[in-house]
Amino acid sequence: MNNKHLLSSVLAVVSVVFIMSCKNSDYVPNDNASDLILKSYSPRDFTSEPILAGDIETILKCGIKAPSARNMQPWKFIVVKETSVMQQIITNVTEGNVLIVVCRPEANSTADFDCGLATENMVISAQSLGLGARIYTNPVANINSTMKQTLQISEEYRAVAVLRVGNIEKNIDIESTASPRNNYEETVTFL
Repeated sequence: MNNKHLLSSVLAVVSVVFIMSCKNSDYVPNDNASDLILKSYSPRDFTSEPILAGDIETILKCGIKAPSARNMQPWKFIVVKETSVMQQIITNVTEGNVLIVVCRPEANSTADFDCGLATENMVISAQSLGLGARIYTNPVANINSTMKQTLQISEEYRAVAVLRVGNIEKNIDIESTASPRNNYEETVTFL
């Protein structure tokens, strides 16, 4: 067998192993981010299967790579893995999930948009890894008023969003689980 055939065989095996290792059965790996976004949804049914440390690192690195105004990169991410602390933030959290608290400088209110971009990057990254991701903003007021010390958020920063990441059921019907989206024709105006 020559090197070209060996390389083709190795690539085929790696591709099959990667596809079989995907945790979300509705996700078929490809290079098309639009397909991934169009198939995304905010899951509610998380499993207790722990997230791999490498996946958490990849998700955080994707958040760091988000664009920001004047390249200020104003975000700080607090990763919460301890179940008892997660339950103080979100009552229905499942053991094995991770919460990422996205923070911005207190004095920079325009950083909310930048932090939103970083959060969305992390959502897309999690979904590309076959994980579920759900954004919460309701817990932010409680975090900023009573939990900054617990979460080691300095006084110069404030929480703006919480991202829940976890493994999800493999046999979920995404079509019926996803919230309905607004109609394209009613949402978009061309001039």
